Amino acid sequence: MWYLCVFYHRLLDYRRPEVQSLAELFGGPGAGDAVEWRMPENHHADSPFHLVRLPGDESLAAQIANRSLLVKGIYELWGHGATYEELEKAVREYPEERKLPYLTPESTFKIVVDSFGKVISFPEQNEIIKSLTYIPFKGRVNLKKPDHKFFVMETDDYGCNNGLPPVVQRTTFFGREVGAADRHLLPTYQLKSRKYIGPTAMDAEMAFLMANQGLARPGKLVYDPFVGTGSILVAAAHFGAMTMGADIDIRVVRDGRGPDCNIWSNFEQYKLPEPLCVLRADNNVPPWRPGLKEIFDAIICDPPYGVRAGGRKSGGRKLIKGTVAPYTVPDEKRDSHIPSTAPYSLAECVHDLLHLAARMLVMGGRLVFFFPVVREDGVTNLAKYPEHPCFKLIATCEQILSMRYSRVLLTMVKVGPYTEVVEKAAQERHREFRENHHKWMEEGNLHSAVFSPAAGQAADGKPFIDRDSKPKYRGKYV
Repeated sequence: MWYLCVFYHRLLDYRRPEVQSLAELFGGPGAGDAVEWRMPENHHADSPFHLVRLPGDESLAAQIANRSLLVKGIYELWGHGATYEELEKAVREYPEERKLPYLTPESTFKIVVDSFGKVISFPEQNEIIKSLTYIPFKGRVNLKKPDHKFFVMETDDYGCNNGLPPVVQRTTFFGREVGAADRHLLPTYQLKSRKYIGPTAMDAEMAFLMANQGLARPGKLVYDPFVGTGSILVAAAHFGAMTMGADIDIRVVRDGRGPDCNIWSNFEQYKLPEPLCVLRADNNVPPWRPGLKEIFDAIICDPPYGVRAGGRKSGGRKLIKGTVAPYTVPDEKRDSHIPSTAPYSLAECVHDLLHLAARMLVMGGRLVFFFPVVREDGVTNLAKYPEHPCFKLIATCEQILSMRYSRVLLTMVKVGPYTEVVEKAAQERHREFRENHHKWMEEGNLHSAVFSPAAGQAADGKPFIDRDSKPKYRGKYV
């Protein structure tokens, strides 16, 4: 059946992919691809109201709504219309056998009046509820813990400056709640209350969205090769997954800010299982023994792309240039030695990440990571996303960060085996990166693209920025 899916009006590109990933998580392989979408009549694609058909019974819809961060609720739609007269006609025409099980005398119920783009006063809400006399409610009202919750949802002409184009026509929906979001975990995990954070710590809501895209759940092993302060692993651990992380900075993974303020204290704070291990490891020179592969169910990470923190790789500039030969650290210095590092271009970093995932992910495992995109004149430059023969790209979710750049959350599924041909091609690519280090640093430097002067100069010589050029609406009119 078709359900009414009501989203929170935020992170618009992330909403449908999250539902499809959760359908895959709870419905089994192929369930995400079987999800169907359509828009209610006269509604824009970025409206919070969507119609969805799920490949399962009502329990699947409830599981998706309860786990989702962006779904406000999923409802069995009994009717909708432009006026309350049209709504009454639609509800009366809805099959009686679908309505009567929820209107029995022994049941309790509650009616909620909600809206988008407008405010409905309490007296108006009471009048709306009283007008529903054509629905034969026989049970008792229970406002705290009802057996069934019914919603009247209204959207109206809210003008052109409220995030969406003006609606063509007012619409009112009536439906029974099948499942609702539980967003209490966001204030619980917010960064401002966390013991150990850094300048690039992932926002709690985004970390949980990434964990959903990676299908984190009990019995699965999730790996973050750029673990930092562990925000992504905290979200994965909350959903019951086993976690493991790595970072090139030994100070992050070993010391933190002291014995009571480090990556481990973040897990202790929320009473979550600690990571199986946290390695000091370089994504460019992975520490895995030869022949080891297919051990992770998901790799979820935020690679460094040089805006707030630049990527680093082992070797040092002199070693990469060839002016210094490779060295072996003496045994007496191994405990305190901090290896030299060199800048790590975005192109090389993403290549190494895809190669690592191709080798270490199980078949059907997911790679979820952010990829930066430079924007020109306030419009995203649709650059070609990274590709790999072992992976299929299933979701792209853009988050606009500024007028100059945005980042896209890429979700990939491993569909091909890690073969000798793939390994040999990766080795050739590694050799090319090492021989042309400076070339890749110039081409992969997002920082210079974002922070270079804007086109044109003001009278005082400062970069000119047209404040009126910023689009009032993030999407396109249809």
